Amino acid sequence: MAASLGSNWSRVSRSLFGGLGNNLSSLLSPSTEMTACNFFSQQHRTFIQMRTVLKVVDNSGAKKVMCIQALKGKKGARLGDTIVASVKEAMPNGKVKKGKVVYGVVVRAAMQRGRCDGSQVKFDDNAVVLVDKQGQPIGTRVFGPVPHELRKKKHVKILTLAEHIA
Repeated sequence: MAASLGSNWSRVSRSLFGGLGNNLSSLLSPSTEMTACNFFSQQHRTFIQMRTVLKVVDNSGAKKVMCIQALKGKKGARLGDTIVASVKEAMPNGKVKKGKVVYGVVVRAAMQRGRCDGSQVKFDDNAVVLVDKQGQPIGTRVFGPVPHELRKKKHVKILTLAEHIA
């Protein structure tokens, strides 16, 4: 794997720097090669803001929602924040129908968040659990991992319904 990354970096460096590619790749150590490759393929991660499409990870009947507004935040929502969303895809016989405006709690976010111990947590997708106005979940099950930061945000009911706490 490391050998293939090194050869890919040589091709990238030659195309970017012309004839300097051979000299540049010989100066880089294997750990630097991996970092440089990741630098070019990194995605930009942002807050959950207006018009962000999120996956619903409970059994309320909705599949996808689009964020209308992030509550209590100027920039947007992060892990544990509540949003107002519109249902874009729903199962035909679920509790929630397409087009309905609902509240949701962000349980997975692609933007990294620092923890007290110095580590950072981030997920591959943006996911939400639908709740009512009082903050109680609409569904009876929560699928996938849920971060333990929800305990600080007073969403203990979601943690009890979750399969796995990360």
